[in-house]
Amino acid sequence: MVTRRDWLAGAAGLALARGARAAGTLEKGVYRVRGEARINGARAKPKMEVRAGDVITTGPDGELVFVIARDAMLVRANSRVEVSGDAEALVETGLCIVTGAVLSVFEPGKAKRIRTPTATIGIRGTGIYVEQRSDRTYVCTCYGEAEIASAADPAASEVVRTTHHDQPRYVMAQGAPQMIMAAPVVNHSDAELILLESLVGREPPFVGAGYAPTRY
Repeated sequence: MVTRRDWLAGAAGLALARGARAAGTLEKGVYRVRGEARINGARAKPKMEVRAGDVITTGPDGELVFVIARDAMLVRANSRVEVSGDAEALVETGLCIVTGAVLSVFEPGKAKRIRTPTATIGIRGTGIYVEQRSDRTYVCTCYGEAEIASAADPAASEVVRTTHHDQPRYVMAQGAPQMIMAAPVVNHSDAELILLESLVGREPPFVGAGYAPTRY
């Protein structure tokens, strides 16, 4: 159900994206902090830089929104996320989500990889929501393309191509009778995707005439 808050957040995100493009400015580092959120053990603050090799943690009330280069991420509460890549070259290649959940938007044409205890996800210019649960990983390819593989059985893999949350998946832990299964759309919103894309001067591909943000 679309709430007024979702609609306003989506509209504000679109305005922010268009304003950033017009001004030639993009966000860098931490954009928003709510509750308990830390980077390498230090309390996160707006404008703090996030780099390859950094470890991000959030508490029960925590949330962190940040930008690396042309990628933007929203880390939810009770998460531990490690930024993969070459720290010396300042090149970020993806994320390792140990616990919790992350909504991310990635620059088109740049190959990245997300790892969890039960899944490996290859992406290229994708909007994606990943939530690590005790016995499985939830993956919604919100738009774009992702190659989803089981960490326990790499032969169990699937390429997903979507335009608007079309094919969410569960990737199960070792011992499950089926490693990759269909899933519903849960726990993330179009308004959040619009906000993240706005921070790097883009709009999601599903935005068009008559669009109204949806929360799942």
